[in-house]
Amino acid sequence: MCVVENLSIKPKAKRRKIESAINGSSSSLSSSSRCGHFNVRHGVCAGCKSTVDKSQARSLDFPSNGLQLSHEAMVLQKRLTTNFSCLNDKKLHLVLDLDHTLIHAVEVARLSIAEKYLLLEETKRQDLWKVKLRGQRVEILTKVRPFLGDFLKEANELFTMHIYTMGTRVYAESILEVIDPEKTYFGNRVVTRNESPDNRKTLDLVLADERGVVIVDDTCEVWTHHTSNLVEISKYMYFRMNRYEPKPHSEERTDESERSYGGLADVLEFLKKVHCEFFSVKEDQLESQDVRLLLQELEDFDRLDLLSVD
Repeated sequence: MCVVENLSIKPKAKRRKIESAINGSSSSLSSSSRCGHFNVRHGVCAGCKSTVDKSQARSLDFPSNGLQLSHEAMVLQKRLTTNFSCLNDKKLHLVLDLDHTLIHAVEVARLSIAEKYLLLEETKRQDLWKVKLRGQRVEILTKVRPFLGDFLKEANELFTMHIYTMGTRVYAESILEVIDPEKTYFGNRVVTRNESPDNRKTLDLVLADERGVVIVDDTCEVWTHHTSNLVEISKYMYFRMNRYEPKPHSEERTDESERSYGGLADVLEFLKKVHCEFFSVKEDQLESQDVRLLLQELEDFDRLDLLSVD
């Protein structure tokens, strides 16, 4: 769903109504003062062609270079996007963290002596990639989390997926060239540290209504205002992070099980439950569904289930 196409109709109709009302009473107002500045590109309103201050709109360079939406347009776009996804595609939105959730990455220069063998195996394995960051000399060895391929394929049937990482945009795009080279799963729906305020993650930057968004992340602390949307996943650690920790998977030449508790397969089963519950109502009731309430209900149910087992 194109952001610009969706918003180009509403603002024009609004302007025509406003113009006719103002022309009858006062023709002295400029076209700039009458415009809502719904759609701004590179600081210039697409409607009235006036320069718009950055504080009046939300910058969205990541899906479309130079795009800004007014706060009203952002709310409208989020609602339209979610309603369309629910009614037409029967999909929710899934925001995925990158590091320690889908992959584990380390600079090649930081590999321990016991991990150096991985450099010889990298070209022979499908779960290990050496990535050179664009415009930099740094080389990253990236380990894909077990079950990632199946997870992305199955989750893509139920969710519109987004990546949200506190890594840089260059880093994120370099990693995604490995795990999603054709942009099949994430398209341009990638938010990075470059756009995030104060080292915090926020759904304000995701083009979907919060009532239809599920977050999967291994770090809860960065989602200060959106814990009710969050599903915590276990942290994936493959490489050695410091010299004091026990031998990691890389040095033991083992790996996390695809069916390990709290891993991708486990989370996928939970996400399927959430999707099933959300769309279990009649179509005319979908607009009142809220995934945050479902997450709380399912979490409470799972907690009671564990207590009954104990």
